[in-house]
Amino acid sequence: MGLFSAFSAKIKKLFSSRKIDEAFFEELEDTLIEGDLGAKLTDEIIETLRKEAKAKGLSEAAELQALMKEILSSYISPYDVSLKPGLNVFMILGVNGVGKTTTIAKMSKWYTKEGKKVLLAAADTFRAAAVDQLDIHAGRLGMRIVKQNMGSDPGAVVFDAVTSALAQGDDLVLCDTAGRMHNKENLMRELQKMDKIVKTRGVKEENYSKFLVIDATTGQNGLSQAMLFNQAVKLDGVILTKYDSAAKGGALIQIGKTLGLPVVFVGTGEGYDDIHPFDKEEYLNALIGLEA
Repeated sequence: MGLFSAFSAKIKKLFSSRKIDEAFFEELEDTLIEGDLGAKLTDEIIETLRKEAKAKGLSEAAELQALMKEILSSYISPYDVSLKPGLNVFMILGVNGVGKTTTIAKMSKWYTKEGKKVLLAAADTFRAAAVDQLDIHAGRLGMRIVKQNMGSDPGAVVFDAVTSALAQGDDLVLCDTAGRMHNKENLMRELQKMDKIVKTRGVKEENYSKFLVIDATTGQNGLSQAMLFNQAVKLDGVILTKYDSAAKGGALIQIGKTLGLPVVFVGTGEGYDDIHPFDKEEYLNALIGLEA
């Protein structure tokens, strides 16, 4: 079974061998809302499809499938994952339980395979388990890690990590951060402090990015998380975990349309190699049933 199997099968069936009529649009509308695209965005898509079908004199639903892909394509974009010259710093954000620490381990392996020198920074000092977990990954992967005791100042960890990376000529620092969400002001203050530290250590603005990790199976909840974090710290992109398990996949379109955030990487399994840069064509084909 491929990505979004049940949902894309439903869409595919809708677009195959039937006439364009009111019942078609109503069924498509219901299906898109069920697929986590949201009522407002669904209305917009249906309205565009209606106008195009009328303007072009189309009568077969199959003729609208490519058009729908074109519409959705304008709402979503991939992120260029190549590193810039000098030291790059990626702040990895997300609520607890989305697979943030494991994602950092996967990304570190991916960039190492690309020939880059990577340093891990255990700046989630709020939970002892988070530091231990990242330490275990670093040991298994042979990565350098900067860490301090639980309860230490996360900013101090970031300072030490960036200082060490600059001294060692590293290409990338991947910073784990605390996932607590109960207090947006605290989150903002903590991350703004880390921002300041990164910038005052001489890291260029264009080399510094903040990525939010979202569990692809959470649907609409992923959009809420993205909105909250983006308000707090201005995100540069999103990373999806459990991409292979996502039942619907439409929330990604909503995030792209609402916040204009590109998709960086997608996690597709438990292993360290189960990650790859987001492939927009693969995603859209799977979503609307054009999958091979």
